Amino acid sequence: MKYAILDIETTGGKYNEEGITEIAIYQFDGNEITDQFISLVNPEKSIQAFVVKLTGISNKMVIGAPKFHEIAKRIIEITEDCILIAHNAQFDYRILKTEYNRLGYDYQRKTLCTVDLSKKLIPNMESYSLGKLVRALGIPVSDRHRANGDALATLKLFKLLLSKEEDNQSISELTRSENTGILTNKQIDLLDQIPDETGLVSFLDKEDQVIYVLASDQLKKDITQLFTKQSSIAKSVNKKMRQVKITLTGSLLMAQMKYQLALTKFRPKYNRMPTKKSVQTAVEMNYPFQDGLMIDRGRNEGEKSVYRIKSNKLYSMGYVELNYQLNNVAILDQLLNTVIENNPLKKILLSSHLKKPLKLHSLEVK
Repeated sequence: MKYAILDIETTGGKYNEEGITEIAIYQFDGNEITDQFISLVNPEKSIQAFVVKLTGISNKMVIGAPKFHEIAKRIIEITEDCILIAHNAQFDYRILKTEYNRLGYDYQRKTLCTVDLSKKLIPNMESYSLGKLVRALGIPVSDRHRANGDALATLKLFKLLLSKEEDNQSISELTRSENTGILTNKQIDLLDQIPDETGLVSFLDKEDQVIYVLASDQLKKDITQLFTKQSSIAKSVNKKMRQVKITLTGSLLMAQMKYQLALTKFRPKYNRMPTKKSVQTAVEMNYPFQDGLMIDRGRNEGEKSVYRIKSNKLYSMGYVELNYQLNNVAILDQLLNTVIENNPLKKILLSSHLKKPLKLHSLEVK
């Protein structure tokens, strides 16, 4: 069996209108690399500013690079008779198919996602994002968010996953056919509404009931992945949903806190609900003060997200814009939303603070 481990960087932009800025492919026979292709690509359109900041690939860097039609034959050759392997494979596969469609060529390959394979063979990891996953597994990685660096990291991850299962049963089960994961027009229309920012998305059915919620720091990318998953939950959400509601939060912590509150309030049908035991089990961590504020970034410059601790419990949370508001309890009570603390909320807040300390602000409560 042959594999083509792939990573693509794009310009960003509207769904199916992105262009490729860099591509890296490693042909792999299960034991060693048998071929490779790495190149910057002239996308013939501007790269969005946030992508330049993330990848370091600028418009100036790609102006002299080959255009996609100049490397299209090479990509066909190196991936022929291969299963395409990528982290969030349906994204990379969709981008390739879109480019070939523009050339009038029907590009078809089977695909295997290392996110799905990792979840199957290495369950209960804290995160399955490529960077966090390879670090947690002790896999060396460099040049993150560049095609070659991410392709090599994916290759090393795939080697590890192959070593965990000799009969390749999971690979057979999770390999998708050539046409699996192609989005419907309804899904494309929904994705057009969604910014690739940080926040909470709620999926609603025809009766406006929340059936699924998702917190993410890459909303468009993670929702696209949900649309192309073949799990029973993903299929049910796709079938039942009629609209989506987006709440931008600025920080992933606030998105995760709102996610937990949404589980309690709406009890979405297709989310995994916290068990009674997990809600009741004491969190063996303490807040840094009896009364004070834990402060994170907000949704825009100048705004702050705030978590108020009162009598050693999470009391309220929300956003403020002015520093004097932080010292006025009466104003805070108006601006922040009161919450009922439970142990999942406390664990999310304190675990985040432990990994990356929040700014602390003591309050003198009269």
